[in-house]
This record gives sequence, C-alpha cells and structure tokens, in this order.
Amino acid sequence: MDLIDLAAAADLRPLLRGPSRRILPVLVLPLILVGSCAAGAWLWANLEEPVETPESSEVASTMSLPPEDRASLSEIKWAQQKTGDEIAELNRRIDAQRDVLKGILDQITMLTSRIDALQSSTSVPSAASEPPSSPGPAVSSVARKRFGRSKPQGPVSVGGAPVIVGPKTPDP
Repeated sequence: MDLIDLAAAADLRPLLRGPSRRILPVLVLPLILVGSCAAGAWLWANLEEPVETPESSEVASTMSLPPEDRASLSEIKWAQQKTGDEIAELNRRIDAQRDVLKGILDQITMLTSRIDALQSSTSVPSAASEPPSSPGPAVSSVARKRFGRSKPQGPVSVGGAPVIVGPKTPDP
C-alpha cells in the first residue's frame, strides 16, 4: 500500500465536523457576566436593610446588666474617653515640641555653616595679607651707629667647619 491509499482509507470527516471548541468560551463568558451583574443588583437592593452595629449590640447587652454594673461600666467608658483626650493633647504637645526642636536644629546648622565660612575666609586672607615678620626686634639706625658692630669673642666657625681652640693669647 502506498501513501495515497492510506490517506484515502482514513476517514477524516468526523474530525472535521466535530463541535468547535471556540464557541464554548464565547457562550460561557456572557453567561458569567450576566450572572455576576444580577448578583450585584440583588446585593445592592438588599443593602438598604439596617445593619446591626456594635453600638446597638452593646446597648442591648448593657440593659441586661444590674444597675451597679451599668454605673461602673459608664464610669469606665468616661475614664477611657478622658484618657483618650489626654493622650491626644499629649500627642499635640509632642508634635509642637518636635517642630520647635527642628527649628532650633535648623538654626544651629545654619550658624555652624556660617562659623565655618567665617573661619575659612579669615584664615586664608590673614596669612596672605600679613607682611613677613622679622626674626628679631627692630633696631634703629641711630642705635647701630652709637654702639657699632660687636666683634665676636673667641673662635668663630664659618661654613660649618669645626673650630679648633688654640692656646689663649692675651688681648693687647
């Protein structure tokens, strides 16, 4: 048997005529959308009924308590309210102090930068503008003429050579 006979013998018609798988998602998706919209509309319509709040359940439970317990419960609630107000006031004060401290920190930072700028600006020009100082005290020309130059006593080394001290000779 050759290949053409095998192809003719195979019946491909059932495969070609089977239900298409593309139609299934196209039909299911709109059904899901319609169902979700209907459920949303039903929930929206039923939201108008009153919902039980925790406060209403608390009121019902406090009515069943004896009068002494109700009085102590109201005192506890009043104390909680007062404590909550005090905590809120303390938080406001802490925030105000933080703002003040931040302002002080900003001022310190600004002053530190100014001090650094002044120190750097005064150190550079003062070294450049000062004339070099003489190593000894200034001597006037009149004082030099009056006293003259002094002659060294004893041997003097010139150029770093060692001085050899000889026998002392009397001065004439």
